[in-house]
Amino acid sequence: MPKGGKKGGHKGRMRTYTSPEEIDAQMKAEKERKKREEEEEASNDNLVEEKLQGSGSEDSDDEGSSKRGLEGLIEIENPNRVAQKSKKVTDIELEGPRQLSRREREEIERQQAKERYMKMHLAGKTDQAKADLARLAIIRKQREEAARKKEQEKKAKEAAATAARGVNSLSLK
Repeated sequence: MPKGGKKGGHKGRMRTYTSPEEIDAQMKAEKERKKREEEEEASNDNLVEEKLQGSGSEDSDDEGSSKRGLEGLIEIENPNRVAQKSKKVTDIELEGPRQLSRREREEIERQQAKERYMKMHLAGKTDQAKADLARLAIIRKQREEAARKKEQEKKAKEAAATAARGVNSLSLK
C-alpha cells in the first residue's frame, strides 16, 4: 500500500486555470499599487527636502536621500546592529602581533608536542622507545645465538666430513 493511503496524492486532482479577465484585473491592481507607492515616495522625498532646506544641513541631505520612506524621517539606533568599520590600507598593521584563532593555536601546539615527543623518542626516553630498544636487544641476542649455533653445526659437519674422509681413506688403503 502506498505511503499516502487509499486516497492517493495530489497528482490526480483537477487543475484550475486563471481566466484572462482575472489576469487583467490583477495586472491593473498591481500597476495602481506601484503608482501609489511612487507617489508616496515622491511626497516623502519632498518632505525630506523641505526639512533639509529649512535646517540648512548638508550632511543630513546625503543621509535622507539614501533612505526610503519614513526611514529618512525617523532616526533609529539599533543597539544589536554592528556597524561595519572599513579599514584603510594605511591603518592595517602588518608588523603587530596577530591574534591566532583557536584552531590555529591548537594546531601549532599539536605540532610542537609531536616534535617534542619525537626528540624524546630518538633520545630513548619515552616508554615506547625503551620497549623498542629492549625488543631490539632480545632480537640481537637471538640472532647472535643462532649464528653461533650455525657456526658450531658447520664446524661439526666439517669435522664429521674430515673424519669420514679419513675413515674412507683408511679403508681404501
